[in-house]
Amino acid sequence: MKKQILAVMLSSAFNFSAFAADAYTVDPRHTFPSFEISHLGFSTQRGRFNQTTGKITLDPKAAAGEINISIETNSISTGLPELEEHLRSKDFLDAARFPQITFKSDHLTFNNDKLVGADGKLTLHGVTKTVHLAVDHFYCGLNMIAMKNVCGANATTTIKRTEFGIDKYAPVLADNVDIEIQIEAIKN
Repeated sequence: MKKQILAVMLSSAFNFSAFAADAYTVDPRHTFPSFEISHLGFSTQRGRFNQTTGKITLDPKAAAGEINISIETNSISTGLPELEEHLRSKDFLDAARFPQITFKSDHLTFNNDKLVGADGKLTLHGVTKTVHLAVDHFYCGLNMIAMKNVCGANATTTIKRTEFGIDKYAPVLADNVDIEIQIEAIKN
């Protein structure tokens, strides 16, 4: 009996894929949206957000699904407390007025059963714009440590911060912001 259970678990670990309309909850311990911006042409500054929540529905066979993500702006982390306070201020994120950054998908793109893109609405600083997230890594399987089915992805996009009303020091401080979202979600 134990051998049969082990065989099923191992089979699941190597063969699991998202099936018809599976629902997932974002794992905040393994999901950290990050960003890069050129700092006055001298260097590339990086940061991340430490609090992300959301729900995802995937139906690869129908090439459909939905992604709803919410990021707490106060959770910004750069390794420099003074910079974090400045980025939370009215000069940049204005976290007191706009406590969340959200993404809600309109359309998901699949190549066979692999998610390769997500188009949707990004709301940042009170402004909503259409963005495309390119997914360069997507994998679903059994997490052998947690013993739960999980999907993970890496998605990227580039936005112009001035289009979202964040124009402090532009154009000296770069307008383009590269965004990378490392995400894991646990099957409900």
